[in-house]
Amino acid sequence: MAEDDKKLDEEQPQLEAGEETAEEGAEGEEVAAVPSGKKKIIIIAALVLILAAIPAALYFTGIIGGGSAEQEATPTDENGNPLYDENGKLLPPQQIIYYDLEEFLVNLNVGSKRPSFLKMTVSLELPGEAQIPAIESKLPRIRDSFQVYLRELRLEDLQGSAGIYRLREELLLRINKIVHPAKVNDILFKQILVQ
Repeated sequence: MAEDDKKLDEEQPQLEAGEETAEEGAEGEEVAAVPSGKKKIIIIAALVLILAAIPAALYFTGIIGGGSAEQEATPTDENGNPLYDENGKLLPPQQIIYYDLEEFLVNLNVGSKRPSFLKMTVSLELPGEAQIPAIESKLPRIRDSFQVYLRELRLEDLQGSAGIYRLREELLLRINKIVHPAKVNDILFKQILVQ
């Protein structure tokens, strides 16, 4: 034992009179070692990140803020029709149908040049048979809106696939505005002839 005490005394650095070791306080109590400056910064940064992550995790899990995570929107089919009624019963699928409009024949806006004509036949894609009465009751307005728009077109407006795409989008916008709250899913061109 005496040899062990002697080795410990040799390993510990000699302290001047009045100095205390880091482990001994003023009255011989043990004091925890104080972390260095870099360690303090790392510990504080970690605490800040943890404290910031807790509210974010609660928000994204739906516990706070945006409602519960279990709450989901009402499931719909590809046309936006609900799959279930208010009692939770599965609704029968709505069949997409097509409704043909009469042929359109209009003069194009060509200025003083030789007159040009547009001959067009379209079919409307409807989400179900329930939409047909709304379409039929508004046919005069639909025809008028299409005629007014088509007469202002120039030959350049109908050039290429981009021109036809813009024509489809414009006609779809106009018809859905007229038949609202009914809905037309798409306009399909059966015939387009520019002469």
